[in-house]
Amino acid sequence: HEDLDAFIASGGIPAPSGPRPDTSTEEIRVIGVRRKIAERMEAASSVPHITIVEEVDATALEDLRTRMNAPGKGPKLNPLPFLARAIVRAVREQPMLNAHYDSAAGLIRRFGAVHIGIAAQTPSGLMVPVLRHAEALDLRTAAAEIARLAAAARDGTAKRDELSGSTITITSLGPLGAIATTPILNMPEVAIVGVNRLAVRPFWNGAAFEPRRMMNLSCSFDHRVIDGWDAAVFVARLKELLETPALMFVEG
Repeated sequence: HEDLDAFIASGGIPAPSGPRPDTSTEEIRVIGVRRKIAERMEAASSVPHITIVEEVDATALEDLRTRMNAPGKGPKLNPLPFLARAIVRAVREQPMLNAHYDSAAGLIRRFGAVHIGIAAQTPSGLMVPVLRHAEALDLRTAAAEIARLAAAARDGTAKRDELSGSTITITSLGPLGAIATTPILNMPEVAIVGVNRLAVRPFWNGAAFEPRRMMNLSCSFDHRVIDGWDAAVFVARLKELLETPALMFVEG
């Protein structure tokens, strides 16, 4: 009857076909982990960020991973433990990047230990389990610990001390990583390294185009503490180490 009344009231003009407009409204209270994430992101918005995006030729790194992931060689290695090792080498040369900034006290705390936060998406929201003393771990030990921490964060069994105390953070969206991102600092840290999608792209070698495995690094820094030049030097060093992975294992 309502449809007939509407039809008559319209002067006999048929109503538009197709889905009807959805006029519903739902209010969702922000609580728990999501509220904590919101508060941290709001606090981070007060920090003047500088973000540098650099292209990395990961072909040699992927070739090395393929060799190391051959059957019978041990636990599989994804790019994260290699990136963690590159960060350890890079901050050894630029220790100011492995630090916290206490703006209230006007104090920079620079750390010898490299505790790398690994941002992980979980059913409860974004969490950052911490790979402790990355400077003392070999690749496979780091890979196993990263996998354990990520699983604990996803299933809700991660302990409080496994989710705090990082000195620098890696964030990665994996295959969804897009071309570039603008990572937000995990305060009070002064640097965060974002990993974007790995893809085959044409690369000009000086004589011809060739297919190469390429990815972009998107790194953000606290501009109150880290100058643009120092940030660029850090990103360039990461690029060098990832493009020539043998350098990660050469001392001196």
